[in-house]
Amino acid sequence: MSIKTYEIKTTADYGMELISYIALPESATNENSVPGILVAPEWWGVVEHPREVTERLAKAGFAAVAMDVYGEGKLTTDAAQANEWMTQMLNDQDKLMGRCRAILDDFADQLPVDGNRLGVVGYCFGGKIALDMAREGMPVKAVATFHGNFSPKQPAEKDKFNAKVLVAHGRDDSMVSMDDVESFKAEMDNAGVSYTVDVYDNAKHGFTNPNADKRAEENGVDLGYNEKAATESWDKMIDFMNKNLK
Repeated sequence: MSIKTYEIKTTADYGMELISYIALPESATNENSVPGILVAPEWWGVVEHPREVTERLAKAGFAAVAMDVYGEGKLTTDAAQANEWMTQMLNDQDKLMGRCRAILDDFADQLPVDGNRLGVVGYCFGGKIALDMAREGMPVKAVATFHGNFSPKQPAEKDKFNAKVLVAHGRDDSMVSMDDVESFKAEMDNAGVSYTVDVYDNAKHGFTNPNADKRAEENGVDLGYNEKAATESWDKMIDFMNKNLK
């Protein structure tokens, strides 16, 4: 399927400009709106991996946007810098969610996107963002996370968290433990959320990102790419989004 890509600028808090990356199927028009998926990137920002994800989603028939939550299109391959930016965002999670809501509104209003059929896909830090968007009660029907951080801005509440959830977690993830997974399941159960957790063997944190081994080596962090887990979890996510949004 042929696609088109471009950037969209959203003005958020105090005039901060968020420069997000859009990919759309060529067939999407105002008369023919398509389901939309927001992509919450890893802590690196909108680098190659989330851009590729949006393009792959567009080829699968979705409009997609890789969200620039840091603002001004900031991105890095340096873990210390990424950690600093992520920490700034985590220190003001209302601002972070405000930025996500602003991007969601622009995405659903300005583009040939069906605002009643929205999903979110999140990676690592972005996994937390994706889940928090649903915890905040944003109008998303499906949330998928890959090697995501589960720590909640506030715990999910019944009748506020209305999305279905698909989690892809690596068994060898040293940053998000199996205990964290159990806590997340308890949170979802408590809120009556429909969810699936898939645990992939021999998969570390970052297992879907082809650059994970390189980033691990450069930064001394425990990341690793696993092609089998990446492929299987992607296919499951596409099925999940098709089922819930199409």
